[in-house]
Formats: sequence, C-alpha cells, structure tokens
Amino acid sequence: MLVLSCGLVLLALRNSPSPKRPNIIVIMADDLGFSDLACYGGEIHTPNLDYLANNGLRYTQFYNTSRCCPTRASLLTGLYNHQAGIGRMTDAESEPGYLGRLGDNTVTLAEVLKADGYHTAMSGKWHVSNTIRQKTPQEQMDWLNHQRDFGPFSPIEQYPTNRGFEKFFGTIWGVVDFFDPFSLVSGTEPVKNVPDNYYHTDAINDTAVAYIKEYARYSQPFFLYVAENAPHWPLQALPEDIAKYEDTYKAGWDAIRTARYQRMIKLGLIDPAKTKLPVNGNAPSWQDNPTREWDAKAMAVHAAMIDRMDQGIGRMINALKQTGQLENTLILFLSDNGASAENCAAYGPGFDRPGKTRDGRTIAYPTQKRVMPGPQTSFASIGPRWAQVANTPYQYWKEESYEGGVHTPMIAFWPKGITANKGGFSAHVGHVMDFMNTFIELSGAKYPAVRNNQPVPRSTGISLVTSFNDKRSVGHTALFNEHFGAKYARVNNWKLVATRRDSVPHLYNLAEDRTEMNDLSGKYPEKVKELDSLWRHWATASQVVRSR
Repeated sequence: MLVLSCGLVLLALRNSPSPKRPNIIVIMADDLGFSDLACYGGEIHTPNLDYLANNGLRYTQFYNTSRCCPTRASLLTGLYNHQAGIGRMTDAESEPGYLGRLGDNTVTLAEVLKADGYHTAMSGKWHVSNTIRQKTPQEQMDWLNHQRDFGPFSPIEQYPTNRGFEKFFGTIWGVVDFFDPFSLVSGTEPVKNVPDNYYHTDAINDTAVAYIKEYARYSQPFFLYVAENAPHWPLQALPEDIAKYEDTYKAGWDAIRTARYQRMIKLGLIDPAKTKLPVNGNAPSWQDNPTREWDAKAMAVHAAMIDRMDQGIGRMINALKQTGQLENTLILFLSDNGASAENCAAYGPGFDRPGKTRDGRTIAYPTQKRVMPGPQTSFASIGPRWAQVANTPYQYWKEESYEGGVHTPMIAFWPKGITANKGGFSAHVGHVMDFMNTFIELSGAKYPAVRNNQPVPRSTGISLVTSFNDKRSVGHTALFNEHFGAKYARVNNWKLVATRRDSVPHLYNLAEDRTEMNDLSGKYPEKVKELDSLWRHWATASQVVRSR
C-alpha cells in the first residue's frame, strides 16, 4: 500500500504543471557611483530603487570590469571581457581578445534564453559592436550632427537583433546627446528624427514598459535588458529635475562625501573599522575652489539624471504590478563601472561627440567652466573630485582596477525567489559574468557547446542563486581584471592591484582594509609573487595581450 501511494504521488508530480519560470530584467546604469543611490548611502532621491533594495538584496562585493563596453561584453556572454572579444574599446583589432565586438564563438544571454522559449528584448545602450567611422573628420562631424546619413552605425550582423534580441530600441554607440542621440535605432532601422520633447532616459524606460506590457500577454517568460545611458556624460538633464538639487551640492565635495560615509555606516552597509574613508590629500578645499557655482551645478545635473532614471524604473515596477508579473520577476540593477573622473570637455567634438545640434546651435565644451552644464548645448562631466564622492568610500574611478573602478552597487529583487536576508546585504563575491549561469539555472536553458561551427568558451561565471537563499554564500574565491594596463588579482581577501599609469603593484588585505589604504606589498613579497603569477596565468588563458 505504501509503494502504491508513493507511485501515485510520483505520477501526480509528473502530471502536475511545472512552476512558471521567472521573468528576468537586468537594468544597468552607466558610470553610476557606488554611493549615488539613497539605498547605498547617497542623498539622491531614488525611491524606486530603494524599494527594490528594501525588498531584495544589496550586494557589498560585486564586480564589473571597470569600463562601459568591456562590462557589457562580460555581462552578456558570461565570460571575462577579453574572452568575449572586447579587451579595450570597440575599434576593430586583429587579436582575439581585442576584436572590439562580441566574438563569433560567444553566445549572449538573449541567444541562450531565446533558444529555451523566452521572449527577449533590449532597450538602451548596446556598445559591443565595431564602430564605423567616416573617411574624413568633416564627414564624421556631419554624421554626428545629424546633417548627413552614412548608413549603419556598426555592421548590421553585430546589432542586438542579430545577437538574440527579438526587439531593440536604443543606441548602437556609447556616448549620446540625451536630447537627440546619435546612432539611435529601432531593430536595425535608424530613427532619423525624434520629437521636440525627447529625453533619452525617458525613451529607454518607456520602451521597457511597453515591452513588459506586451510580453505579459503571453504564457512564455521574458528577458529584458535595460541598458541606461544615465548618468554618463554629457551632463544633460531636464530643468525640473535639476531644480530639485539646485542647492544640495553647494556644501561641497568633502561635506557630501563625509555625509555619505556616515549614512553608509548607519545603514550597516560598511564597517568603519575595516572600511575607512581615505583622505583627499593635497586637493584644494571647496572654500578655495574658484568654480564652486559651476561644480555644484554639475553634481546637481548628475543627481537629476539618476533621479530621472529612477522615475522610469518606477514605471517599470508599476507595469509589472499592473500585469501581475512582479512576484515572479527577477530584477537585477547595477552599474557598469565606477563614476567617471574624465573631463569630457577637454576631448572636444569628434569621433562620437557632436559639434552642433541638429538645428545648428553650437555645442560648448566648457574647459574653463564658463558655460553651465545641463542643457543640450553643453558637453561636460563631473570630474575627479565629484567622482571620488560618487564612489564613496572607495578610491579611484572608472577605468581603474581599484575598488572605486570595479566595485558596483548591485540589487537583486525577486519576491518569489529571494529568501536570504531580504532587505539586507549580501557579502557574496559576485561578478557581471555570473548572470549567464544564474539565468541558466533559473530557466533550465542549455549553454551551447558550439556556435557558428566554433567551440564556445566555457562560462567563467558562477550562479548567484545560492546567494538568493543563503546569506552565508561565498561566491568567487578568485577574480581578475585588466584594462589598458590597469589590473588586479583578487584571491580570497588578498588583492594585488596596479593603476593604468603606475605598473608597480600594491597589495591589500580586503578583510581588514576595504578601501585599499595600507599597502602590504613590502611586508608580504611572497604573496605579491603568488598573486602576480596567478594573474599572468589568467591573462594567458583569457587572451590578454596588451598588459604590462
């Protein structure tokens, strides 16, 4: 009788409908600092991301690859970025690790999930295909200024809809004019004109809302990749959003940074005994800064861009609620790298930066800070002092392998699937390449062995699913990075790191020194030698050839 009962139970299980696989949404900000969001200690108004954090998990040791396109390549393929084909930027080069595009032997998240029955869509910044340039600087500038049409922005076969996405709206290149973006396409068709009231962050997020509402009508789950451009330079935002922060940053760099640090301690995000706030050194004080008005406005625009992004994320959350999809949707939010210290005004117009608006107005590149940031006619950035604030408490910024460059805020939200420490923090050591194995585990999809008759590299990521259910989950015990000579090797809590301009490696014990202040390379030369050897082994295996 017992055997018969067990048999009936097994038969019932076989005949019962399998649980619906989760929808998956990845939202990635561009050049967002570690502490910009309110739920990570910032003063910027981000109630919708705070909602996701307070009902999900905030990761305290999650890594990107320190730059826009390399991080996107790693996230999309489940590989280190050199293995995926983008070791530098998107210029086409001959070496396998530096193709400037996703390799033909790689598979994307969209390709894997689509093959297993998921609907797939993307809205936002692609930036993982070769950039086509015109023959002369004048032709390039005419193209950027929307005065001439030279056809595709990248080879069409490299567009998102040819890499697994059923739908795509966004830009093929990286830098955008937020009021009239270059390289904007729908599917593979260029969008040749935008409405007078166009703002790119709204368009990205409203397109994502439309995708959610459409796919909610189907029984199949969906995968949606929302690649925000905000708050990447140029500093351009809507006046009503800038007005909210008109006075916020007049207190200056040091006051805002200290306030963020104290809020992070109060939140329980950091332990001040192990995460000290580095001193600014010989940098001039805010009181001695002759461009205080301009700098306060710059950070106000940065905040406004993030605020606007959060508003759009709120519309996505509401769409999920209205369509009954929220409970079984995994939402992952992160940044592609730390905040940028670049002075984009010094670059001037050229390559991907326009010189005039479509209607002929000259765009200022205010190297002397005489033209205020915010409108379409100004190309400016926050610079190193505000970047240091945005990345509080960590040192350095985008492009570097110190924590300020590679350490991203990461939120995981999934009401039906996250049980560990909900509303709290996870010390799981994760990396953007982990999304591939995470989504495969959750969906039951298969990672292919071959693409285009070429063997597909084995994913170097690990699944995050254990961290959703076990707050003791450890994650990676070894991670590596290289970008234009900046590099690190992290093994357990030991980290060996060098900057782009200083090849001398420095050794830190992150268990005691999360902000990389106490260099132990002189005290532990054997540990330096060990980590350096491991990094070189990884570099050889990962197609890194342009390192020092």
